[in-house]
Amino acid sequence: MVIGDVMLDAYLWGKVDRISPEAPVPIVTVHKKETRLGGAANVAINLSAMGADPILCSVIGDDRNGDEMLRLMQELRMNTDGMVASPDRVTTVKTRVIGNNHQLIRVDDEVLHELNDMEQEHLLVKVKTMLDQYKPQVVVFEDYDKGVLGEKVIGKIISYCTERKIPTAVDPKKKNFMAYRGVTLFKPNLSELKEGLKIDLDKSDAEQLYAATNGFKEQQQIDMLMVTLSEAGVYYSRNNDHAILPAHIRNISDVSGAGDTVISIASLCLALGLKAKAFLPSLIWPADWSVRKWA
Repeated sequence: MVIGDVMLDAYLWGKVDRISPEAPVPIVTVHKKETRLGGAANVAINLSAMGADPILCSVIGDDRNGDEMLRLMQELRMNTDGMVASPDRVTTVKTRVIGNNHQLIRVDDEVLHELNDMEQEHLLVKVKTMLDQYKPQVVVFEDYDKGVLGEKVIGKIISYCTERKIPTAVDPKKKNFMAYRGVTLFKPNLSELKEGLKIDLDKSDAEQLYAATNGFKEQQQIDMLMVTLSEAGVYYSRNNDHAILPAHIRNISDVSGAGDTVISIASLCLALGLKAKAFLPSLIWPADWSVRKWA
């Protein structure tokens, strides 16, 4: 089960060959439009691509974009039973305008305030029902600071999962960084870790990372900590075992969604009951591996 902020990623591709007479801005003649599932829905898509059967739980607007979200989910044969449509919110849409293969502007249509009391209650009832009905093997919190996950919602869901002995994983953001007490796997990137703990760290020094995070991990009752370090690899810590697994360096032009991929693979491994040392090397993906070979 994936719980968190979902969004639509909309794209307008076109050609630029003149400047507007109204303002010094390029005119894009649009020749292609596309809308994709993003945010927590992208994590669900990754899990589905690896053979899992993800259940997505979130709150969207009771609006046209919310209808489009559900349509795209159904098109991908994704379970929509966990989606709550609220008349008091809008569905998050990030629209990117691309001219001559360069992104010119991004327009975000969204609300960032937390769910109101009624929305929280509807989501919690939905999550509890889905946990009992579908009995997921892992619950993933996918937090983008868009308001679906607040302290109350996070705490209640972790409690539900603890009662049912379901492991939990989170890809946190700044606002709720300290709210995920008791999760099984806590996976920030280095920037989020430094911002959340308000410290500076050398990403190549495993001992420094351990010293900086071990107290936090114990205080938060986190079983396993993973920190993605970009080109430096992945740091992990569980009990007294900790290390940096180096990355295979390659030329990457766009790293968007890399964190979604890592939490997807790690969560799937938790669902399979694999031990940390068995699945961590698979996150540092050798160039000659395929999904089929990894599976």
